[in-house]
Amino acid sequence: MNDTPMNPDDCSTMIDVRAGVDALDRELVALLAKRFGYMRAAARIKPSRDAVRDEERKASVIAAAVSEAKAHSIPADVVADVWERLVEGSIAYELGEWDRTRD
Repeated sequence: MNDTPMNPDDCSTMIDVRAGVDALDRELVALLAKRFGYMRAAARIKPSRDAVRDEERKASVIAAAVSEAKAHSIPADVVADVWERLVEGSIAYELGEWDRTRD
């Protein structure tokens, strides 16, 4: 099976669309795994548990994602919601890793 998704503009059937979405979902999960790897690294590097939550950094990350969404003409409000959840989930994961590595 070819995991390279078809360009959306080239899709002519729902089978094409679904295959593209499924392939992209696999890529997104792989990218999320890498992103969470960076959260493990941050947990290892940060000197204190209090350093894990950084509201200024959180706002900056979400603003950058919204800016990218606008540049790609996709719904910025949806991206903001997704990134809010992603960043909060990342913080929770990093806190767990911080605790796990220091017990």
